Amino acid sequence: MTYQHADFVGLPDPELDSQFYENVPTRRLVAWVFDSIITFALTMLASIFTLGLGFFIFGLVWLVVGFIYRTVTIGSSSATWGMNMMGIEFRDRQGQKFSSGLSLIHTAIFTAASGTFIVQIISAGLILMTRYGQSLPDMILGSTAINRPVN
Repeated sequence: MTYQHADFVGLPDPELDSQFYENVPTRRLVAWVFDSIITFALTMLASIFTLGLGFFIFGLVWLVVGFIYRTVTIGSSSATWGMNMMGIEFRDRQGQKFSSGLSLIHTAIFTAASGTFIVQIISAGLILMTRYGQSLPDMILGSTAINRPVN
């Protein structure tokens, strides 16, 4: 059930519908680990398919593969494969699943924020301290991650 809130029309209320937010920070962390393993494996494959040339610029290849992976998976199902495994998904401030455009913007902010350790720590702290469990990209866009509703 969704309730009206001044900033987030359509998102489940964390106090009234707490089941949507239970264990989401832990699930996000585990999903991030899964996604990191998946993108590492995809980067290895991409580097091999370039006849090994990708290994010389492995960090850049990993950045590009990760960006494409996040944008495509979030744009298609509002969750990465890791998030799907953990039963969570992103929702915008109206409670809707992410569009392709919002997925691209969220991934760009996430990628930029991931470039600095301090910003990553701030983002993780925000997930633990904000009412809707929002990371830095979520705060900027007004989105959040919730437990996937049963349809």
